[in-house]
Amino acid sequence: MHESHTRHKHHMLHQRELGRSGLQVSALGLGCMGLSHGYGPATDRSEAIALIRAAVERGVTFFDTAEVYGPFLNEDLLGEALAPVRDEAVIATKFGFTFGDDGKQQILNSRPQHIREAVEGSLQRLRTEVIDLLYQHRVDPEVPIEDVAGTVKDLIAEGKVLHFGLSEAGAQTIRRAHAVQPVAAVQSEYSLWWREPEEAILPTLEELGIGFVPFSPLGKGFLTGAIDHSTHFGQDDFRSVVPRFSAQARQANQALVDALGAIAKTKGATPAQVALAWLLAQKPWIVPIPGTTKLHRLDENLGAVDMALSTAERASIDQVLNQVPIQGDRYPAALQARVGR
Repeated sequence: MHESHTRHKHHMLHQRELGRSGLQVSALGLGCMGLSHGYGPATDRSEAIALIRAAVERGVTFFDTAEVYGPFLNEDLLGEALAPVRDEAVIATKFGFTFGDDGKQQILNSRPQHIREAVEGSLQRLRTEVIDLLYQHRVDPEVPIEDVAGTVKDLIAEGKVLHFGLSEAGAQTIRRAHAVQPVAAVQSEYSLWWREPEEAILPTLEELGIGFVPFSPLGKGFLTGAIDHSTHFGQDDFRSVVPRFSAQARQANQALVDALGAIAKTKGATPAQVALAWLLAQKPWIVPIPGTTKLHRLDENLGAVDMALSTAERASIDQVLNQVPIQGDRYPAALQARVGR
């Protein structure tokens, strides 16, 4: 029989389980935020849908969005893109905010009644009957995490949600939540230039059997080598206010990118692929979600999945990390206050 008839409709990308949750996803997911929010002008809707569908064809099964991206636009976009292939995709979305009178200002809100309302809206926009992975987007200090976990537990019992996740939560919060409703995944920033999760979060997740989903695995673009000390960010680009992207910090942090470039060259790969391969090599239950608006970047990122780093290559990366102190906070002060609680 001809080879093409026996193949799956789509490529199979290597799968990973998020912790011990039973939730299986492709080793790399697609972070969808940047298609409509945060990094300059939104991508044309039809192009964004084409990109998401191309990811499915390439074996990506894990798609990350949130109510707040837009607000609402990103979920709607993802819902339309995945409607024809809904059964092949794991959709992750997030609750945790209400929007001010202008419809944009983000006010923390994880009150149980609000979680329920948010989920109804998400289900509608995502054109689905069930959310595969529902994250609390940011910890709400006004609402005990037990109440949040209990509400999601109820939503799981009702069949509206399959798995519970937390985003940017601190270790104690993760423990308390997990005791009420097992947490499948924690999402936070993690990359070669933001390694804070290694201190308290990764050991906690390993102990409890929870998966880890790094966002900004390419340092919000920095680790691709496409950004240097002379790059200018527009007013509508989040990076224009990030201390780590000040021209001075970029110059200091360039040494890391240079080192990645050197390793990449010997492998016939790109710095981005080395950065993703490094993350994948940290733990078998880590699933990064790089975002992109470009098909060639999607292909480049997926090329990292089959790329093994030798012990020597990992050691040389570690050596650079120890020599190059990364400069600058990852968030301006007001946003930094919302993470790690």
